[in-house]
Amino acid sequence: MAITASMVKELREMTGAGMMDCKKALNETDGNMDEAVEFLRKNGQAKAEKKANRIAAEGLCAVVVSADSKTAAVVEVNSETDFVAKNDTFKEFVTAVANQAVETNAADLDAFMAESWKEDTSKTVQEALVEKVAVIGENLKIRRFEKVTAENGCVQSYVHGGGRIGVIVEAETSVVNDAVKEAMTNIAMQIAALNPKYVCRAEVSAEYIAHEKEILLAQIKNDPKESQKPEKVINGMIEGRISKELKEICLQDQVYVKAEDGKQTVGKYLEQVSKEVGSDVSVKRFVRFETGEGLEKKNEDFAAEVAAQMNA
Repeated sequence: MAITASMVKELREMTGAGMMDCKKALNETDGNMDEAVEFLRKNGQAKAEKKANRIAAEGLCAVVVSADSKTAAVVEVNSETDFVAKNDTFKEFVTAVANQAVETNAADLDAFMAESWKEDTSKTVQEALVEKVAVIGENLKIRRFEKVTAENGCVQSYVHGGGRIGVIVEAETSVVNDAVKEAMTNIAMQIAALNPKYVCRAEVSAEYIAHEKEILLAQIKNDPKESQKPEKVINGMIEGRISKELKEICLQDQVYVKAEDGKQTVGKYLEQVSKEVGSDVSVKRFVRFETGEGLEKKNEDFAAEVAAQMNA
């Protein structure tokens, strides 16, 4: 397969590896982007970054929580430009979509788009979107939504950066009061800031651990100094690095961002909250949306656009 400059550029943006390293990786994997990322990681030339971490598209996330704090919904609506994302008409539409989502029974986006628009039941959500596109004059997309209903506890939310990140946290507890809600809001802020992937280590699959160990072993074998160490030492190094990674991706193991001593973990913070309210308080699940994650941003060149229009 012919390796193009755009492919090399894309891989470089995904991994942060050098241009020549990216070209070599693509040649070695016959242009397969995922395998090329793996190749670079095994050779220690790329971080464990995935396509989903490339933030590019414009738009907003919005969260709505029901009055009883039992149900919440987060939505992401995309626009073509940041200018439109800051437009009040667009912001109002995104909020309306979130209000729709918190009451929906739709199991997926297709069903959501087909249901009646609550602000005008004569049209569907899809038709309301098309109408808004005509008003704003830019392509818009309701990209995703997720609804969370607390079975035994409450839900709390946090929106960061004026709508760049939206978070919902579901607390499991027999006591729902202001202290618990405040704690869950703090946890939601933690999730927005540090982007954990799991609540706790028990959620991490054995397959994921095995895969990461394979990557780490390949990195060690490709290091002239580390590869000479005894097998026992190498195994210890791998376990240590896996443990460090889990502390970063598991919410309960992360250092609590508001910890006064800079050491208290989220798990310990929840234990403290539990003692204060007289009931066990834990995070059952969380949802974190970040605007544009996994999407490519259109490369705007206004000078070229004007020139093209003049030559048309």
